[in-house]
Amino acid sequence: MKLHLNIYLFQTTFIFISSIPFSLRPSSQRFVGRTWRIKMAAPCSRILSRPLWQFITNVGRTGLKHTGVRQISLSYACRAATQTKSKTESVASPWKLYGAVCLQRLPVISQERNPIEDQFAELMHQMELERSLLSEHEQRLLEDSERMRRKQADNYDSDEEEADFGGQETITAQDQEDTWEQNLKRFQPALRARDVDGTALGSVERCLGDSLVLLVQQTVGKEKIWLLPQAQWEAGETLRQTAERALASLPEADSKATFLGNAPCGVYKYKFPKDGRTERSVGAKVFFFKALLSGGSGSQSASQKGPFLWLKKTELQGYLKPAYLEKVNRFILNL
Repeated sequence: MKLHLNIYLFQTTFIFISSIPFSLRPSSQRFVGRTWRIKMAAPCSRILSRPLWQFITNVGRTGLKHTGVRQISLSYACRAATQTKSKTESVASPWKLYGAVCLQRLPVISQERNPIEDQFAELMHQMELERSLLSEHEQRLLEDSERMRRKQADNYDSDEEEADFGGQETITAQDQEDTWEQNLKRFQPALRARDVDGTALGSVERCLGDSLVLLVQQTVGKEKIWLLPQAQWEAGETLRQTAERALASLPEADSKATFLGNAPCGVYKYKFPKDGRTERSVGAKVFFFKALLSGGSGSQSASQKGPFLWLKKTELQGYLKPAYLEKVNRFILNL
């Protein structure tokens, strides 16, 4: 065993030295007796001054690399181990992912004005009336009054008046105003609130002048709570597709929504109760996506006690939990 080790070290050293470049300089060539005396280059002298164990460890970089010894890249092995570890950690994430949708119904009519807005509107109307010119209807009123004044005069010539208007019976501007007044009295404007009492919270027709948000009642753990429609993420789908599936899974709401982008507008993170918490299931992360109601009834009949509500932003605090409401209020705009 000792003899084989000495032979291996000798061969290794010989092969390594044979790969070292020599320099035959004119000044270093000298014929002494029957032999040439050759000086090695400076790199050779520095390399030979190193210990023998450094030659053995660096043998893979010399001519010995053509032998039958298999070379292993430590950097590749470390990188492969790191990638395997990251994949294992991502698969074994203790957080469950959910996709939720914040479905809003925009205002259908304008909101009612407050007293300050009424006073400002009246002031602007008065200023416009004082600074504006006469309209065609107002000019006709003046012409009709002037014609009536001429008819009442003593020197009134009816033939001349008929020649100006072609002998046709004229309709005065005052007659038109009377007709317009009658049409206005027969006109019945639509109600601003289609439900008189406003208690049908499951109807999308309530509060037409405000923006409404859809809430559903879902079972989380062992209790039923009100929240935005959500569903658990499944492998192979995006979070937006999860939110779309959560909206489509509502049994009684026939809603057509337009999603606003592929990126979530908010996230809510919470932990499960201690009795239901495990190492592989610590909590959940809910990603919210905004959408606008673009079609469909989106409401339930009065006889049904459905699991969803249409609420204003100011009404959410009576149904959502404080921590959940804090995250939701950040991206709900009271348009």
